[in-house]
Amino acid sequence: MYTTGAAFLEALQEAGVSYIFANLGSDHPAIIESLAKAKKEKKALPTVITCPHEFAALSAAHGYAQATGEPQAVLVHVECGTQNLGGAIHNASRSRVPVLIFAGASPYTQEGELTGSRNEFIHWIQDVPDQRGIIRGYTKYDNEIRSGSNVKQLVYRALQIAKSDPTGPVYLMGPREVMEEEAKPVTLSPELWEPISPGAIAPNQLGELTSDILRAEKPLIITSYLGRNSEAVKELVRLCDKTAIPVIESIPHQMNFPADHPMHLGSQWNTAEQNEHLAEADFILVIDSDVPWIQMKNKPSEKAVVYYLDVDPLKEEMPLWYIPSKRFLKADSYTVLSQLNQFIDENCTLNKTIINERWKKYSSIHQRMVEEKRKLEQAESDMITPEYLTACVRDVIDEEETIILNEGITSYGAISNHIELNTPGSYYGSGAGSLGWNGGAAVGMKLAKPEKTVVSLTGDGSYLFSVPSSVHWMSKRYHAPFLTVIYNNSGWKAPRMSTLGVHPRGIANEMEDFFVHFDPSADLASIAEAAGNAKPLNVDSKSELKTALRKGLNTVKEGRSAVINVSIPHVYLKDETIYSMSIKDNIAEMGVEK
Repeated sequence: MYTTGAAFLEALQEAGVSYIFANLGSDHPAIIESLAKAKKEKKALPTVITCPHEFAALSAAHGYAQATGEPQAVLVHVECGTQNLGGAIHNASRSRVPVLIFAGASPYTQEGELTGSRNEFIHWIQDVPDQRGIIRGYTKYDNEIRSGSNVKQLVYRALQIAKSDPTGPVYLMGPREVMEEEAKPVTLSPELWEPISPGAIAPNQLGELTSDILRAEKPLIITSYLGRNSEAVKELVRLCDKTAIPVIESIPHQMNFPADHPMHLGSQWNTAEQNEHLAEADFILVIDSDVPWIQMKNKPSEKAVVYYLDVDPLKEEMPLWYIPSKRFLKADSYTVLSQLNQFIDENCTLNKTIINERWKKYSSIHQRMVEEKRKLEQAESDMITPEYLTACVRDVIDEEETIILNEGITSYGAISNHIELNTPGSYYGSGAGSLGWNGGAAVGMKLAKPEKTVVSLTGDGSYLFSVPSSVHWMSKRYHAPFLTVIYNNSGWKAPRMSTLGVHPRGIANEMEDFFVHFDPSADLASIAEAAGNAKPLNVDSKSELKTALRKGLNTVKEGRSAVINVSIPHVYLKDETIYSMSIKDNIAEMGVEK
């Protein structure tokens, strides 16, 4: 019998979904039966990736979509599975990742009236008043499948919304009786369900923007995720080449601008210092960035002219967000940069003297920044700092063949500044705030780009949040090997820094206890070995580091995941400032006054 469940799966296949990341339950008999029938009949359907944990499932779909732009499907079990998506749905929402989530629902009959009626005790326990409401605040669209007659239309509509800017997750649910219902086959034309076209800006806005850019003496561009479209990176480079506008990346979670470009002025994270280039800019074009700066610490001059360009320039889902700007331009960055470059080429006479002087100035600053980074990477002690570790990773990878994931959290800035990548599509962060994205995302990216070597750089806290047992089981079963490098500082450093940011001389600092230590340390690499036969490597000294990294990379290229657990100290020195997970013995041992 052709059922709603069969039609649902068929719709996913027709709409171009390649994978179903599934955590199946008692609400999915129609799905399971339809998958089995398709396998028996050799009918093409999306490949099922069994995921022992829902967080890992959605993180994998997240990674796949980041690497390809194409949404995948995630199947979870009623409200419990929906709840277990946890922070992964926050990540997908904030990172604007297209994905279709489907959850079953408890049966709505209990005396055998329909096929699929309640026959297990959990069908009462898992029946809740508003299952869709659990994640409604994180989805662009949610709906319930009530009939097999229009299930394909609902799937197509959901995917159309997921893929339309601003992209994001969508959620469908269907009770057992409906999914078991006999349905008539329906044929749809995918070309009639395309996402909305990318937006441009009006001619008068284009002229005004161009005029303000060329009038500025110290223009600046700030971006965080322009690199979602590799063609946008090329257009940004083209603009900066001819106008000598420098670029700062703010909490980048894409490769937005080549690190070796003379106009690249580095990246910033939760920096506590004022960025001098941001402060002196008289014109700032913010392109694709949720948090271009943090007003309490590091902001532009009040006299600076600011333009905000984004598919969601008002951040309508963020209750507290405002950066007063001359213009908010709701448009696609690639489209607008193409417009801008063409308009300048066809209509403007550039002041070569000013541009040459600016190029010379910022090229010199860029080179000085590179030299300063090299000094940080060459610390004389035997401590493995995040800067040194990242430099070693940079030295052993082949950028053209590698995808780097960054979930280093308190090492995020060190990684983004020192990994120094130049190839679009070579670098990703989660783009959001729930830790643990890195593991599932690595599996998803490897499935999306099997020819690439995927390297996940993560803190020890983020590694544990990723559900490594599930992730590495998935990695082994589905032949998706990747390298994990753990920046292990034995705890959560971020809460300590947050506390000191508010209470710099507080009691927690006095007591030297922030309740964030992971002592005694777990054997993190062996978790992955036990679950998925990943090769475990532990590094405690500089002399071991590059050898271990090369060994790990070779292991991955041979088809087996590897996890390198690198001990970075509780306390290390950088620019005469103590950055630490602070324990007294380490401070005393280093000879630093408390």
